Amino acid sequence: MHEMDIYGVSFDLVGKQPIVLLKTKDGNRYLPIWIGQPEAAAILMKLQGASTPRPMTHDLLTEILSELDARITRITVTELRENTFYAQVTVQLDGTEVEVDSRPSDAIALAIRAEAPIFAADQVIEESAIEFEGDEVNEEEIVSEFKRFLEDVSPEQFAEIDDDDER
Repeated sequence: MHEMDIYGVSFDLVGKQPIVLLKTKDGNRYLPIWIGQPEAAAILMKLQGASTPRPMTHDLLTEILSELDARITRITVTELRENTFYAQVTVQLDGTEVEVDSRPSDAIALAIRAEAPIFAADQVIEESAIEFEGDEVNEEEIVSEFKRFLEDVSPEQFAEIDDDDER
């Protein structure tokens, strides 16, 4: 498992689809995950410290868990299968942990609200992460490289990238 930070939310330049970009805490590997517009808004809103007068779905679920004395202890991006990422939300209730299947975008939106750590399975990182070499990472270089990557890839092609590199 690799612990991840949310590096940011961007848009793929071809399809204008939102992408959340996770970065490994212990390295220079970045995991782009295509997400929906509502989830991108939910993630960005919380990252920017904005709030709404009434609770949105992720806020509501977080509040319900709190009222039940349950808490989200972590989320994990578990696999990439048929061009779709899968995740689990780990909820602790009465000393017992329960794993709940989730879309990564919803899991990330919940993790931000619960201040829970985000992880990605080793295999997901090995198959799907983009790695930047060197100890000192130039942020402009990362953004530029990521934009070039996004210009040339579609969500359907994403799972094939690692296979193409091996040929």
